Amino acid sequence: MAAGRILALGAALALAGCQTAGPSVVSAPGVPIAVESIEGAPEGVQAALQGELASAAEQRRMTLVGIGDDARYRVRGYLSTEPTADGGTAIAFVWDVFDAQKRRAQRVSGAKPIRTANAAAPWEGLDRESLRRLAQESMNEIAGFLVADAGPAATPAGAEAQPATALSFATR
Repeated sequence: MAAGRILALGAALALAGCQTAGPSVVSAPGVPIAVESIEGAPEGVQAALQGELASAAEQRRMTLVGIGDDARYRVRGYLSTEPTADGGTAIAFVWDVFDAQKRRAQRVSGAKPIRTANAAAPWEGLDRESLRRLAQESMNEIAGFLVADAGPAATPAGAEAQPATALSFATR
């Protein structure tokens, strides 16, 4: 089973790598997911990131549903800022993907350098491009997991994926 997931993920990433321009984009149509929360960032950053995540999901033909809707997976995000070795700032992120039985099925994590107008208060003046890159990479990783986990059974024959146009988030 694990070998099949690894092969499916490898195939998805290889196909995504065949694109000629821009970063690779993994498509994961038909698997309903709900993004339940983003914690650690101020409201304004959360709102901006919500829009960027919706755009990234739409590019990947991912099906995003509301928090109360049926979803095969639910995602919770955690963000923080941290200093980098060169004196800059990075945004650290964790996306936990839970299955329908509320078991964590996947964790996507990392840290990305960001541009901010105020190193002492990095959330203030955080540039939108940094959030866009974070959303793109995050949704690509989540889509890769969905493709590997669900395989060809992710989309029933004749079914079309609904594009992501808005996300419903609950903040705590």
